Amino acid sequence: MSARAAPRAHVATPESGAAEAATPARTAARSTLVSLERRIVACELCPRLREHCTAVAREKRRAFRDQTYWGRPIPGFGDPGARLLVVGLAPAAHGANRTGRMFTGDSSGDWLYAALHVHGFANQPRSETRDDGLRLTGVWITAAARCAPPDNRPSRDELALCRTYLEEEIATLTRVRVVVTLGAIAHEAWLRASGWWPKPESRPPFAHGRETALPNGIVLISSYHPSRQNTQTGRLSRAAWNAIFARARERVDAVERDGAR
Repeated sequence: MSARAAPRAHVATPESGAAEAATPARTAARSTLVSLERRIVACELCPRLREHCTAVAREKRRAFRDQTYWGRPIPGFGDPGARLLVVGLAPAAHGANRTGRMFTGDSSGDWLYAALHVHGFANQPRSETRDDGLRLTGVWITAAARCAPPDNRPSRDELALCRTYLEEEIATLTRVRVVVTLGAIAHEAWLRASGWWPKPESRPPFAHGRETALPNGIVLISSYHPSRQNTQTGRLSRAAWNAIFARARERVDAVERDGAR
């Protein structure tokens, strides 16, 4: 089956953060994110990426030959009232490009959702499909690129074309106070989208575990991406990975205690 026959992705829902009551600001954010999701899913700005995703969805991996691949750009996912923003690189060809949801159906997602679950941001430790009941509370998950790139390497031009979507998420998710960037490309993408890249005097460099308190009140934490090339080689241990999200939890809880809006 072709990628165009795939079902629609989930829209951002307030149930992801059901612990908090709906507010006008949260409702407005959800409406904006729903509109943004539709535009992302329909995006055709990068021909190379669209051709690659469609080809992968058509050819499939043998283990998933009976599944219908999503094969389209992947929108962000999570709680419209998020305090924590997690920025990855791009969908995996046989992960999110197959399932239609960020970090769903691959080993990187196994690492991410396990950590989010341990630290109270997710209701379950694994995510296999976009209909598996996963709910996120207080966190929004996004990426620098919305299409799976060949060799997992989006070009500079492709990242620039995709940046507007990250800019809109940042502008909409006004409650975010902690950002975790997964890998150097995601780190740079967030800095550019949030306006910090043109400021060399205050631009935080990427380093695993580096934490920077920015003048606008955002705490930026950078981490290696939980890709197999990092986790299977020992470059990123489970303990070091969990420590990143333990710190993110502490920073989010501190914001909540201080009553920041």
